[in-house]
Amino acid sequence: MTQVDIARVREFVLQHCIPREDAAHVHDPAALDRVLGELRPIARDMGLYLPQLPVEHGGLGLTWVERASVLEEAGRSYLGPGAMNCAAPDQPNMISLLRQGTPAQQRAYLQPLAAGRIRSCFAMTEPAPGAGSDPSMLRTTARREGDGWVIDGHKWFITGAVGATFGIVLAQTDEGPTQFIVHTDNPGFRLVRNIKAIDPFAIGGHGEIVFENCRVAADAVLGEVGQGFVYAQQRLEPARLSHCMRLMGRARRALELAQAYVNERQSFGDRLADLQQVQAMVADCHIDLHASRLMTLDCAAKMDAGQPVKTESAMAKVFVSEALNRVADRAAQLMGALGMSEDAPVALILRELRPFRIYDGASELHRATLGRRFLKSSQGATQ
Repeated sequence: MTQVDIARVREFVLQHCIPREDAAHVHDPAALDRVLGELRPIARDMGLYLPQLPVEHGGLGLTWVERASVLEEAGRSYLGPGAMNCAAPDQPNMISLLRQGTPAQQRAYLQPLAAGRIRSCFAMTEPAPGAGSDPSMLRTTARREGDGWVIDGHKWFITGAVGATFGIVLAQTDEGPTQFIVHTDNPGFRLVRNIKAIDPFAIGGHGEIVFENCRVAADAVLGEVGQGFVYAQQRLEPARLSHCMRLMGRARRALELAQAYVNERQSFGDRLADLQQVQAMVADCHIDLHASRLMTLDCAAKMDAGQPVKTESAMAKVFVSEALNRVADRAAQLMGALGMSEDAPVALILRELRPFRIYDGASELHRATLGRRFLKSSQGATQ
């Protein structure tokens, strides 16, 4: 993308997305869908739609490094990524369909998903003792019956489930974990509720789903039977990196609002901005953002080069999720009572950023995995 294009993303967010932000969208997937439906034609007309997909699939064909600044600018508003159709879970689901989908599956699911006519979800997380940070605890099952499959299980915190047309569902088979494409109007698919989590603007909410005698045809399998964990890992690496890019924009906006506040707010005869403690907090925010951006870009460059990024994406996810949370927390602190209220966007941004330390793998899990990996690689090393 050129600098003109980045300026266009900023113009789109400032002129069209931020003015449409509304507290009424909190925990209301239908209201959020309506406003995104208004914004997507504008994003198309401005040449900003689908930055993550190849040109032949209607996208902009950007590299990972090129899309980093685009997603950061889009992420300044919770409406930006959804309006440009590069928000989770549809964005990583598109990548899965692009990689593992058959031509028929791409026509049936990828094309309407990319066009913005439908939404999707990705169903892996389960109530205890099922799969969470440890996917090997998967309890949802799929058994062969005739020329199809029958799925039974219980999923929850499934982002995007409310209003989705289909889900990519991870289930255990005799051959191993397998991904299935399941229509939400299937009689065996039951959306129990929308779980109201801490993050206020999740597209499609966070659904609790029960699969009971859910029958699907043989062509519902996405990719190869037994390769579900491999595909889930391939999906998670770009998903983590995209989250880093998008949420960096949200944290930067919180900081900019806080900076404007302390530059104007007077206390005890001086501007807050003249206090060294405030200056140090602002400096720490910029340090966190700069380090987050560099780590994200390094991982993006490796992905563009076709290099494995299992380690780099995990490190980026841990560091960036925690750094952005620190930025938003400081921004809220700098704004005092206003930073705690919904009269300014900062409190809601803080609520959006806090779950990132858990979503796509908790920080503690990544640290444990990374530590084992580094220690194993150092075995036998001598000085």
